[in-house]
Amino acid sequence: MAAVLDAGDISRALKRIAHEIIERNHGLSNLVILGIPTRGAFLGNRIGQFLSEIEGPVNVGTLDVTLHRDDLRMRPPKALLPTVLPLGGIEGKDVVLVDDVLYSGRTIRAALDALGEIGRPKSVQLAVLVDRGHRELPIRADYVGKNIPTSAVEIVKVSLQEIDNEDGVSILAGGHE
Repeated sequence: MAAVLDAGDISRALKRIAHEIIERNHGLSNLVILGIPTRGAFLGNRIGQFLSEIEGPVNVGTLDVTLHRDDLRMRPPKALLPTVLPLGGIEGKDVVLVDDVLYSGRTIRAALDALGEIGRPKSVQLAVLVDRGHRELPIRADYVGKNIPTSAVEIVKVSLQEIDNEDGVSILAGGHE
């Protein structure tokens, strides 16, 4: 197991992403942050806290994509956290989806489908802590904490204080967690 990011690296990456979000969106007045459970929800909350410290309050929620995944026939669905929309919803808003690792792009495709069922945002942007490559769909992150080239058999493990009692990102050799 090779450690790639420690707690300080993750914090700096999320602060940088928060600044980039403010710059690109010219403030926070029309912004909604939606984290994709499980770890994306916690990262979304952290980004929301940084945004609030820098510029003021921002709407933060979660987006459950479970029933929109294209691998449901391979394993039974298990909702991780429910969709929680901030007051005012997403209609006409600039939505930033937040996830921990961008890999094939299939989770983000599912998130776009889930968004389409609950409203029509003005725009959708994507923030990820780690982009590991190997895309299967034409999806690209707007904000990336760290690009980490990996082989297809390696596993990127993101640990967060909220559920793992520590912050870190490691690369594991294929098939071993």
